[in-house]
Amino acid sequence: MNLNPKELTDYANTFIKVLVDYSPKLISAFIILFAGLYIIRLINRFIRRLMVKRDLEPTLTKFLADILLWVLRVILFVSFISKLGIETSSFVAILGAMGLAVGLSLQGSLSNFAGGMLIILFKPFKVGNTIEAQGVTGTVCEIQIFVTKLITFNNQTIFIPNGSLSNGNIINYSLQNTRRADLTISISYDTDIRKAKDIITSVLNNNPKILQTPAAQVSIKGLTDSGIQLAVRPWATNEDFWDVYSDTLENCKQAFDAAGICFQPFVKESTTKTSTAVDPKQQN
Repeated sequence: MNLNPKELTDYANTFIKVLVDYSPKLISAFIILFAGLYIIRLINRFIRRLMVKRDLEPTLTKFLADILLWVLRVILFVSFISKLGIETSSFVAILGAMGLAVGLSLQGSLSNFAGGMLIILFKPFKVGNTIEAQGVTGTVCEIQIFVTKLITFNNQTIFIPNGSLSNGNIINYSLQNTRRADLTISISYDTDIRKAKDIITSVLNNNPKILQTPAAQVSIKGLTDSGIQLAVRPWATNEDFWDVYSDTLENCKQAFDAAGICFQPFVKESTTKTSTAVDPKQQN
C-alpha cells in the first residue's frame, strides 16, 4: 500500500484529532481506575479492622473481606469501561446470567454459607462449647464457613452442615456456668420414703462438688408398677457436672446398701432421662 505524503498527513491529522477528542474520556477513565483501586484498598482495610473489633471469626473475616473486594473491583471495572464509551448493558447482562447460574447450582452450599454467617454473627455457641444438635452431642472444635466440626465424647469427628444447624434446635451445655443433673432412683413400695430421701440428702450434702445454691432437690417423681421413682436434682459447675452425676449414683448405691435398701429396677420412658444410660466419665 503506497501512500503519498498528503495522505499520510491526512491520516496523522485524523489520528491526532481523534486522540485529542478521546483523551478526556481516556484520562478520566484511568483516573477513576487508579483512584477506585486506592479507595477499594482503604475500604477493605477498614472493613477488616471493623470485623476484627467485632470479634468475628478470622475465617469469616477473610471470606467477607475478599467477597467485598471482588464485588467492588467488578463495579469499578464496569465504571471504567463505561467511561471509555464502551456499551456495558450486554456485559452486565452476562454477569447477571452467570450469577444466576452459579446461584442455582450452589443452592445447598449458599444455604450452608448463610447458616455459617448466622452462627458466627449471633454466636449460639463458640469453639470449646459442648452442644447437642441434629441428633449428635459433642464439643465444637471448629466453625467453618460451610460446616461446623464437632468432636464427640468417644473421639469421633462429625461435620454438621451450617444450613441445617442454624435452622434446627441447638442445646448449648456450656453457655451457663452451672448445670443441674436430673437423676432418677427407683425404690420399692416397702421402703420408707422419708428414710430414703434423708439418705440421699445426706449423700448430696457430703459431696463438696455439689453447689449449695441453688439447693439440690429430692422429691417423688412418679409411682409405677415396679416401684417409687425419686427425682434427685443436684447442681454443679460445668467442670464438675459429670463427676457429680457419677458420684451421686455411686454414693447413693453404697448408702442404700449400708441401710439395707435396694434399688428397684424400672423401665426408661421416652420423656425420662435415666441415670444408667450414659457413662459420665466419657462425657467430661
